[in-house]
Amino acid sequence: MAVDTDRRAMLIALTGAAIVSFSPVLYIYSDTNPSTGAFFRMLYALPALALLAILVRKADTRSSRTRWMAFGAGLILAPDMLSYHISMIFIGIGIATLIGNSQVIIVTLVSWKLFDEKPNPAILISLPVVMVGLALISGIADSDPYGEDPVKGVIFGVITALFYSVFLIVFRYCNRELAPVSSVQFDATAGAALGLLVLGLLPLSSAAIEPIDFQPNWPGHGWLMLLALLSQVGGWLAVAYALPRLPAAHTSFAILIQPVLTLVWGFIILNQDGHSQYQIIGIFLVLAAIISVTLYGSTTSIDPQEQLSENEVSE
Repeated sequence: MAVDTDRRAMLIALTGAAIVSFSPVLYIYSDTNPSTGAFFRMLYALPALALLAILVRKADTRSSRTRWMAFGAGLILAPDMLSYHISMIFIGIGIATLIGNSQVIIVTLVSWKLFDEKPNPAILISLPVVMVGLALISGIADSDPYGEDPVKGVIFGVITALFYSVFLIVFRYCNRELAPVSSVQFDATAGAALGLLVLGLLPLSSAAIEPIDFQPNWPGHGWLMLLALLSQVGGWLAVAYALPRLPAAHTSFAILIQPVLTLVWGFIILNQDGHSQYQIIGIFLVLAAIISVTLYGSTTSIDPQEQLSENEVSE
């Protein structure tokens, strides 16, 4: 029975991760600027999440403090989502997603400080490997690297990882009362939507950060609606449900499948296959470091209910 339960949870986790892996493709198809895409993918997800939260409201026993903490985590997620969408434009969906997933290294490093975890050699080795990989991806070793502006792409990708790390650390404490995942997801998504609205209205307009375009267009917003329902609601909730029910090794595999699949979709669907030899080496270095930390970086046992937030699938 336990084996069947694990298999079912693994199937749900892999399905969720695969769905989330398509979200960058759907965003590119929307042909919207980063501020618009990031904001509306959150906004369009709110009605469905609100309905799910209402259906399970009796099981939501969280205090107002933890509800507001989840909302605050969403506010932190806002700059993460904005920088992630910008990075995709500059350097492609695969690399942007891969760099964003390097948050696992940052989260693990912070965990040493917060939880007195014993340093693991895998993490110490991964840091210089990631730095070298990012340098190669940025194109500094190439005369004609892939990407509209690979240096900016890497910079915004690193910003994505930093904000996502802070989000995960805060989000870890948002559901210690074990409320339904859909309720916590609704609070965080609402916070992210508000944060992105504010960022989209600030006078930050530049080649990288354009204001939100509130004029819906078709089929652009149709793709964003599909992205919101499939990834922001369906994919994330499937992953959130399954990961705490899986053994650690299975969890790590389910998490890693998402950035790898996004890299594949970038090559196959969007024809983002013009990376230079050095950039490809950089991709493999960063991926190897993420795999190493994900599989071997944890040195302290973690409560299963908290495991999701430490190993969250990326955007």
